Amino acid sequence: MISFNQVSKRYPGGFEALKNVSFELAKGEMAFLTGHSGAGKSTLLKLIAVIERPNSGSVLVNNQNVSVLKSAALPYLRRNIGMIFQDHKLLFDRSVFDNVQLPLQICGFDHKETGKRVRAALDKVGLLGREKANPIALSGGEQQRLCIARAIVNRPSILLADEPTGNLDAEYAQEIMKIFNSFHQVGATLLISTHDAGMLQNSHVRMICLKHGEIQPAESPREGETPS
Repeated sequence: MISFNQVSKRYPGGFEALKNVSFELAKGEMAFLTGHSGAGKSTLLKLIAVIERPNSGSVLVNNQNVSVLKSAALPYLRRNIGMIFQDHKLLFDRSVFDNVQLPLQICGFDHKETGKRVRAALDKVGLLGREKANPIALSGGEQQRLCIARAIVNRPSILLADEPTGNLDAEYAQEIMKIFNSFHQVGATLLISTHDAGMLQNSHVRMICLKHGEIQPAESPREGETPS
């Protein structure tokens, strides 16, 4: 469960990225976080993962107020959160396998278990045959799938994705969404930031819309449409 209660985030210089944001995402729920570029989507995701902290309000993850967590507790929280960044943050001087195993190394998994989990994650995203390649040898869509493998190798209960299909063609974007849907079906909680109209079209997934840092009321369905 993720809960925001009157959360505001202001950056140095006075820019207010989020303003009194309140919403809840139930355990096992999947939702799209939508809004224009600069609406505050990335900031909101970073608050859940405690990459940023709010200036006011509270952010609860699994009934824990992460806004006030001490730094020493953050690694334990993040074991349950997989984060797919907009700019990938891949290590281009390491292999595909090494990129995916990094979270497990940080958590202290033994070599045998690490190998099993890395190969399972790569198999899930269709990259098992590329484990010795370097990320620079992968296509854009394959690099994005590598990011997903790294995010899920620790088997987190929460998966956050920041514009995961922003630079991909429609075919690759559909593949990425199939992967996300498969995690949702096994009970993971997903929050996916996007302004990809193709992804949102005909979607029956809940949408949380931001506009200039504020949550907007859900749009009423057009006549003849089924509420999402």
